[in-house]
Amino acid sequence: MTDYGHDLQFGVFVTPAAHPAQHAVELAVAADRAGLDLVTFQDHPYQPRFHDTWTLLSYAASRTSRVHVSGNVLNLPLRQPAVLARAAASLDLLSGGRFELGIGAGGFWDAIEAMGGRRLTPGQSVQALEEAITIFREIWNPAERGGVRVDGEFYQVRGAKRGPAPAHDIPIWLGAYKPRMLRLIGRKADGWLPSLGYLPGGPAELASLNAVIDDAATAAGRSLKAIRRLLNVGGQFSARSNGFLNGPPDQWAEDLAGLTLEYGVSTFILATDDAATIELYAAEVAPATRELVAAAR
Repeated sequence: MTDYGHDLQFGVFVTPAAHPAQHAVELAVAADRAGLDLVTFQDHPYQPRFHDTWTLLSYAASRTSRVHVSGNVLNLPLRQPAVLARAAASLDLLSGGRFELGIGAGGFWDAIEAMGGRRLTPGQSVQALEEAITIFREIWNPAERGGVRVDGEFYQVRGAKRGPAPAHDIPIWLGAYKPRMLRLIGRKADGWLPSLGYLPGGPAELASLNAVIDDAATAAGRSLKAIRRLLNVGGQFSARSNGFLNGPPDQWAEDLAGLTLEYGVSTFILATDDAATIELYAAEVAPATRELVAAAR
């Protein structure tokens, strides 16, 4: 059993559909009003059925007042890291510290290449992401003297001015499943953001993947608590129990609390495009899960 002791967060994973144009934003507003902690959107800049995620994040932040926003996850190969760092700091300042940076190394390489991005091997994409993380943190650190200089294989920054500083320490969450990416999380990132549906072994697989992150963090001299464990989840609300995350809200709370106490997951992001489901999740599942975890701790 591994509980890293983080406070619990609850969010939603909303499809950034371009039609109806305001639907994704309306769901963000619903999550904000319901009291959820986080609204996230996937990022596929090559997909014409979707809004541009960065534009959507900015607009959603302007329409809400409390909820935090994040990509889930932003597509690094099509977003230049020095520019993205400054954009992230600006959105964080404009929103009052409500932007979080969920980012990935890329995956759909045919589509990325069709949009003008460079096709990378898996190993190259991990190295490129590590270089980008260095650039983000350097740009966000205006207190350091001198310009930002990163001479990477994939990204070069030669004396770029630093700043602005974001309104809060923006965490960097990585979407990852393979060992090289998991080790990068342990060395340099602030959070791990996988999807439960992409784990062939189900929740039990979280244990072995957590161990890869933890070993890398320990080797880098980092506290295991420095890395938040997030999880995209899906399921169905029903009157009676029909399996994991398929049943009434009290069963959902028990299932999610088990993921916290056994596997250290502290941020649960529900994939849904339905306002009523968002309200039910916020009103009944989130507080019941917090109570169960607090009692166990």
